[in-house]
Amino acid sequence: QVQLVESGGGLVQPGGSLRLSCAASGSIVSIYAMGWYRQAPGKQRELVAAVTSGGSTNYADSVKGRFTISRDNAKNTVYLQMNSLKPEDTAVYYCNAHGVVYKRGSYYQTSDDYWGQGTQVTVSS
Repeated sequence: QVQLVESGGGLVQPGGSLRLSCAASGSIVSIYAMGWYRQAPGKQRELVAAVTSGGSTNYADSVKGRFTISRDNAKNTVYLQMNSLKPEDTAVYYCNAHGVVYKRGSYYQTSDDYWGQGTQVTVSS
């Protein structure tokens, strides 16, 4: 079993900063990629940022230069530092783990995706 636990969401004023954290737990051997998605009511879920175990990153154009994703492979934890926040950043943010290899008894299993429960980020004055 693999679980993702998110923290760091909340209400912040425009121009402010927030740091999201997501820790994966379980008998994990490796995770190929971890990232953050967000979804506003009535809109499609979109990729915000992702990072592979090797350190390659990918950002949505709307957050480039403002958000930074980082990862601690040893702790199976991913972070999203969000600066210069705008009202349009308001959404539920979901942590994702893609390509998870974990131990089950004496052998390994692989699952494509795990998702966190989501954390609300609200940017408002």
